[in-house]
Parts: sequence; structure tokens; C-alpha cells
Amino acid sequence: MRFSVRHETLYQYSAPVRFTPHLLRLTPRVDPTCILARSIVVTPEPVMRHEATDRFGNPITHVHFEGVSDILRVESSFAVDTFAAPALRDPGLPLLPWPTTLDDPLAGYRLQGAQDDAVSAFATALAAESGWAVLPFLDHLTRWLFTHLERRIRAGGAAQAPARTLALGSGACRDLAVLFMAACRSLGLAARFVSGYQARADTRDGRRHLHAWPEVFLPGLGWRGFDPTHGVAVDDGHVALCAAPDQAATMPVEGAFYGSDVTSTIAYHVEIVVG
Repeated sequence: MRFSVRHETLYQYSAPVRFTPHLLRLTPRVDPTCILARSIVVTPEPVMRHEATDRFGNPITHVHFEGVSDILRVESSFAVDTFAAPALRDPGLPLLPWPTTLDDPLAGYRLQGAQDDAVSAFATALAAESGWAVLPFLDHLTRWLFTHLERRIRAGGAAQAPARTLALGSGACRDLAVLFMAACRSLGLAARFVSGYQARADTRDGRRHLHAWPEVFLPGLGWRGFDPTHGVAVDDGHVALCAAPDQAATMPVEGAFYGSDVTSTIAYHVEIVVG
């Protein structure tokens, strides 16, 4: 599937400010996509920029500024071809729950936040209903969250605590992703947070937004994505920008400004054409 994406973020300030170095996570990952074209235009123009790969394998752009400005505009454009992952077939995965060890190379993806009995009990109940088999559990979890939780749009901010999303029965895509991850981690599965875009134009407000979903590491199958916002496994209708153990390491624009008594606003616009 071919995606053409334009994502503009505009910060406006009540007075000119200086900027710290910024980190941009707006270049698609190459798994499993083929990048046909891409550009990131920043205003004011940085005095230095360089491309790199972070410790999680994500493409990133560092930009440095001089002088002052009352705006910061970041406009990312790219075209990619996406490819569907092979069908999920059980290679003989052990039954849940899985044991965890500190020397596990994926230990950072299994770490749980504050212990929450409600989330653990929720995950255990779904696993039992799935016969403790991994792939049926992941499918059941994806469909349960899609069916039972109301999707909401929250333009900014960190994800809710998993227990809060479960108790409220609603959340944004990032909230559902974090709840999915917490449920998986409570059973010993390695899970990570992914930000990116998706093909479906079915948002409540009619606008396109940055999307989020979880991925789970399955021995013999690698990292596989699930989209509880839409109740499906991730396929060629998704484009990943970055993946990390938590949401904080996936923010599309990261940096700060300094100035006296300055207020700021943020606006964004996303255009997605799928063919």
C-alpha cells in the first residue's frame, strides 16, 4: 500500500524565545516499508542538523538553533510503500504466563509500572478464556478492547494509567496501546509502544491524527503489531515512525524553549493519502 503523508506542527510564542536542541522522530521506520521520498522542513532554519538512529532502532533527526523566534514550524512529508507481514502462525509458543529474568535482553520491554491488580486480573481472565495460548490471547485482547472501550480523541499529553483506562471504559489510541502493553507484560510478554499513521479515515472529528498501537515480541515471529483502536492486527495499512518501551521515547518533536513570561500554543495538521 502506498502512503503519502504530510504532518505539520506549529508552535507559536507570545514573545521571541530561544530553543534548546530538538529531536525529531518523524521519519518512518524501514520495517516493513520502502521509503520513496521524504523531507523535514524546519522554521526557523536550524544552524545544524544531522540524522541518526536511536538505541531502539528508530531514525531520528537532531536540529540546533541560534537566535530567537516567535514560531517553530516542523513540516514532515514522505511517501512510502508498505508491505503486509506474514500471517501469524503459532511456531510452538509456550502457554502463558511466561517467566521473566533480569538477564533477558528484552527485560526493558517486560517492565511493569505500578503494580495494578485490576489490570493483572483482567489479563489473566482473558488468557484463561483463550486457553492460555499466546496468539488467541492477543487476538482476544485486541478485539475486547475494540469492542468494550469507547475511543476518544485527546490531542496531547501522556497516556492514562492502564487501570484508569480500564475503569473509565474509554481512552485515546495511546491509552488503549498502553493498557494492551500492561496486560501483556503482566503475563510475561515483551511489549512496546509504536507511534505512526494508519490508513483508516474514521476519526470522530473528521481529522487525521498521529496514531499509536502496541507491538509484542513473539519468538520465531519477531515484533508483531496489534491495533486495539480498530480491532485488527497491524498490516500494510500502518506506517510506524518509532517504537520504544514507553510512549515518552516516541514523541514526534522533543525539545524546549526559554524566555521570560512567555506563553505558547501548539497546532498540528496531518494529511494522509493512501493508494
